[in-house]
Amino acid sequence: MAWRPLHALLRRLLDAWVEVRHCDPAPDTLALDPERPTLYVLPHRALSDRLLLESLCRRHGLPLDASLGSPAILTLPEARRRPWRRRRSPSPLVALAQRLEASPRAAPQLVPVSIFWGRAPGKRFGFWKLLAADSWALTGRLRRLLAVGVNGRSVEVVFGAPLRLGELHDPTRPELTSRKAGRLLRVHFRRVRTRVLGPDLSHRRTLIESVVASPEVRRAIDEAAGAQEQSRSRLTRRAQRYGREIASNMSYPVLRFMDQLLKRLWTRLYDGVEITGIESVKALAGDHTLVYVPCHRSHIDYLLLSYVLYHQGLMPPHIAAGRNLDMPVVGPLLRRGGAFFMRRSFRDNRLYAAVFDAYLHRLLAHGHALEYFIEGGRSRSGRQLAPRPGMLAMTLRSQARLIHEQRRPRPLAFVPVYFGYERVMENASYRRELAGEKKRKESPLALLGTLKRLREPFGQVTVAFGEPLILDAWLDERAPEWRRAVPQGRPAWLKQVLPTLGQALSRRINAAVRLNASNLVALAMLATPQRVIETPQLEHQLRLLARLGQGRPGEPLAPPEGSPADWIDHTERLGLIQRRPQALGELVVADADQATLLGWYRNNVLHGFALPGLVAFAFRNTSCHDAASLARGLRPIWPLLVRELAITPPEDLTTAITEQLGQLTALGLLEATDAGWQRPRALPDQAALDQLGALVEPFLARGFLLLTVLLRQPSGQATPQALADQGRQLAERLALLSGLPAPEFFDASLFAALLEGLEAEGWVWRDDDRVHYGATLQEAARHAQDLFDPALRQRLMLLAEAGDGNGQEAS
Repeated sequence: MAWRPLHALLRRLLDAWVEVRHCDPAPDTLALDPERPTLYVLPHRALSDRLLLESLCRRHGLPLDASLGSPAILTLPEARRRPWRRRRSPSPLVALAQRLEASPRAAPQLVPVSIFWGRAPGKRFGFWKLLAADSWALTGRLRRLLAVGVNGRSVEVVFGAPLRLGELHDPTRPELTSRKAGRLLRVHFRRVRTRVLGPDLSHRRTLIESVVASPEVRRAIDEAAGAQEQSRSRLTRRAQRYGREIASNMSYPVLRFMDQLLKRLWTRLYDGVEITGIESVKALAGDHTLVYVPCHRSHIDYLLLSYVLYHQGLMPPHIAAGRNLDMPVVGPLLRRGGAFFMRRSFRDNRLYAAVFDAYLHRLLAHGHALEYFIEGGRSRSGRQLAPRPGMLAMTLRSQARLIHEQRRPRPLAFVPVYFGYERVMENASYRRELAGEKKRKESPLALLGTLKRLREPFGQVTVAFGEPLILDAWLDERAPEWRRAVPQGRPAWLKQVLPTLGQALSRRINAAVRLNASNLVALAMLATPQRVIETPQLEHQLRLLARLGQGRPGEPLAPPEGSPADWIDHTERLGLIQRRPQALGELVVADADQATLLGWYRNNVLHGFALPGLVAFAFRNTSCHDAASLARGLRPIWPLLVRELAITPPEDLTTAITEQLGQLTALGLLEATDAGWQRPRALPDQAALDQLGALVEPFLARGFLLLTVLLRQPSGQATPQALADQGRQLAERLALLSGLPAPEFFDASLFAALLEGLEAEGWVWRDDDRVHYGATLQEAARHAQDLFDPALRQRLMLLAEAGDGNGQEAS
C-alpha cells in the first residue's frame, strides 16, 4: 500500500517522458474474449515495463483488473534460479492453474507483452558501449534507468496472441498446466526478441579475424602462396584488407539517426509509403533466417526497405551493396546502416571470393537477415531482369554447409519484395542510358545534385512483400540429395536448382505487383498509335484496365484509389503527360521524352496484363476464334512471354485462355457466338480491344524479327551474338521508321534473352557456337506469323530483307 503513491508518481513521469513509437498489433485489434478475465504476462521483472503497460491499457481501454485474486500483470518466472537469490518466488501460473480447479469457467486469457526500450542488437564486447541499450544481456536497475532516459522516445511494444489457459488445463496435475503455459510463453518471447532485435552482433574486427582464420580462406591463402610465390603472411594481410573492404559495421545510433533522417525524407519526397504483405514476414522472422530479395528499381530501394522493416518492428538486414557506393561520406554511413560491399566481379580473384563467401556464411550461420538484389543492377527498362546466380549460389552452399556440419540451422526463407514507384528519382538518367549514353559514376557531388529535386512531386511508393519461399522444403522437393552431398565446389544439385530458384523468386517478386496511377496511364497511353488520345477515351481505357486487373485469376490487382480522371490528373502533376485543350475536346499527349519514361512504368506491371493482351492481339488479324484453336496458336509464344516477363504461368493454358475470353466478353471487348468468340461490332470497343493487344505487340514484333533473321539462313550458320546484334539493329530501324520513342524496344539484352528462351523450349540448340533449328521452329514461326495483320507482317519481312542486303554489303 505504501508503494502506491510512489508508483503513481513514477507512472506520471513515464507518461510525460515516454513515447511508444510502434505498437504491434494495434491494441484495439487484439482478439480478446470479453467473457474471460484478461491477464498480461511480461517476460521479466521490471517496474518500468509494468507501469508503461498499465498506462497503455488505460489509454486504449484494454481490460485491466484483478478479478482472479492475482495482479492483472504477471511476470514470467525465471527458467533458472539466480545464485544471488536465496528463495525462488512461486510461479503465478501455478496459482492460476490451482484456481481453475475451483472455478473452471473463470479460465483467464494470458496476453504476452514484450517491451523494448531501444532496439540495439547486443554485442559480445563492451559494457558501457551498450549501457543504455535493450539487448539480449541482463538488464540491471541502473542500466534500465539509463535505458528509460536515453530510449524513452523510442519504445516498441509487441502484443502476442491471447493464450487460453483453460485449453492447456490438466485437472489432475495443475503444475503441468503451469509448465505448458510457461514453455509456450518462453518460446513466444524468444521468437519476438529474435524478430525485433536480431541475433547478437560480433565486433567487426573479431568477425573479420574469424573469417580470415576460417579453413576455406586458409586454403585459398595456401593455394595463392603456391601459385603466386608470395608469403603467407602477406596474403593473410591481403585477406584482412579484403575483409575490412567487405564487412558492414552496423551501429544502432546510426540506425536511429537514419530512421529520423529517412522519416523526414519520405515525408518530403513521397505522398505516402504503402506497405502490404508484411504479416507473413513477421510470422517467419522469429524462427527463420530471412533473405530479402527485392526487385531493383532505384538507389532508394536500399533505404526504403530498411526503413519499412525498422518501423514494422523487424531488424533491418545486412545489405549487399556494390562497391561503387563505398564512396566518401556515403559509404561509411551505409556501412553502419548494415551495408556490406562487394565487387562487381571477382571470378578471377580466388582469395577475395573465399573471404566474401566466408563472411556471408558467418552472417547466415548466426541467423542475420540479409538483403540482396538477384538482378544484380537496377532495371533501366522497368521490367524484372534475368536473375544472376552468384549470391543465390553462395546462400545455398552456406545453408548446405550448415546442414553438413550438423549445426541444425534455422530454416532459411527468401522474402520477395516488389517496389512500386509512381515516379522514380532516376528518370532522367534512365532515359539517357536507354538512349545509349554510358552510365555515370556515382559520387557525393552527384548525390548533392539530387537534393535540389526534393521539392518535385514523386507521388506515392508501395512496398509489397510477396509469398516467402522456404528454402529447405523447396530443395527437399527438387533436389533431395542436397542434405547428403558434401557442399564443396559446385555440386551437381546446385547447378540443377539454381536457374529454377532464380526464376521462382523473380516470379514471386512480380506476383506481388501493385497498380498505381502512373502504371495504368502508361499502359493506356503507350498502346495508342501516336501517344495521343482523347480524355474520355483514355478514361474509358483506364477503367477497362482496372477491371481487368481486378478480375485477374490467382491474385487480383487492386486499382489505386480514386477515379480514372483522378489518375490522369495525378500523372499530369508528376510531369509524365500533358493536356492539350482543343475545340472538339481535350487531348492527352505524351511527347518523346515522356513516352520513354512511361515505358519504364508500363514495364513494371506489363506482366500482369500479358495474357489478356496476347488474347486480344490474336483477334486483330483473325476476327473469330474458339478456345481450343486459340490455345494451339498461342502455345508456342506463351512460354517465351512467360520467360521474358517473369510471369507465374497458369496450370493449364487452355483453361486460362477460356477465362480471359469470358472476362473480355463481360467487358464488351469480345462477343460470344455459337462458334466461339469474335471481335465486337462497335467501333469504340474494337479500338479498346486493339489497344489492349498493343501491349504485347513490341514483344511479338521482336520475336518475329529474330525468327525471320534466323530462318532466312541455313541451320547452323549464324552465331548467337550475330543473331542478337542483327535483331537489335532491325528493331532499332523499325522504331525509327515508326516513330517509336522506346529505346528499350531494341535493347540487346532482350534479344539475347529471347534466344535463350528459344533454346530452353528446345526449338533451337547450339553446336560449335552456332545456332541450329529444325522443323519445329519453322512450324512455330508460321503460327506466330498468322497473328500479325498482313500489312505489319509485310513491313517486318521487308525490313528483314533490307537487313540481309546491308549485311551482305558489309561483308
